[in-house]
Amino acid sequence: MATRVLAVANQKGGVGKTTTVINLSACLAELGKTVLVIDLDPQANATSGLGLPRQHDTSLYRVLLRERSLEGLIQETVVEGVHIIPSELDLAGAEIDVARMEGYLHCLNMAMAPLLRSASYDFIIIDCPPSLGILTMNALTAAQGLLLPIQCEYYALEGLSVITHIMQQLREGRANPDIEIEGIVMTMYDARTRLAADVVSEVRSHFGERVYNTVIPRNVRLSEAPSFGKPVIMYDSNCTGSTAYRELAKEVVERTERPLVVAEAEEPAETEQ
Repeated sequence: MATRVLAVANQKGGVGKTTTVINLSACLAELGKTVLVIDLDPQANATSGLGLPRQHDTSLYRVLLRERSLEGLIQETVVEGVHIIPSELDLAGAEIDVARMEGYLHCLNMAMAPLLRSASYDFIIIDCPPSLGILTMNALTAAQGLLLPIQCEYYALEGLSVITHIMQQLREGRANPDIEIEGIVMTMYDARTRLAADVVSEVRSHFGERVYNTVIPRNVRLSEAPSFGKPVIMYDSNCTGSTAYRELAKEVVERTERPLVVAEAEEPAETEQ
């Protein structure tokens, strides 16, 4: 199949974005898919979570400035079938330097073009910073779909109208006319609370079938695994977090092979301040 490029983004931090990138990638590989993770977050948590140290001059920084090629940065991870372009703190400088370039929204898209032509990977998954700055905008311009993690807590929908509006602008401005919400994954679900169930119900009422059936639970093993540089399926294969991400990976593959056709999602109203 052709490479599917997914940006995993949410301008709100602490929603399980990088956890989803690491563990979804590993579970896709377990299903026999080849995956390239692009760590576009200067915090480099996806890099360390897949077993790589943070090293100078290994990120996309100079690629985005069109000074070197992307392919030379690809490294193996602890997971067979998952490769990564690591990140480092210097990538934060791209927010300023890339903004000065002509066609600044398309820097990542242009850099990825040879890789997409080669169809070397089934999935390219981009871990975005928790903001809507230049790096995230480059990811959204380069991606075919947005995978949106949402925490099962109060104000879960707050700010989502912003990112859906930006996607609409990218489509209408022809920067990325095909960008769509690939799917919404509910994270940090606590079955002991009524609030978590209410939040899931509310999100489903706005976005319908765009919300994956799989809900990612709060799980100690999920929290511990990154400190060992492993996805959760390598740290504790039988925990509830491993089970959930395996189910999510199956849904992602199924949705890729049989694209979801749904009515336009209803935008949540802005939360009053």
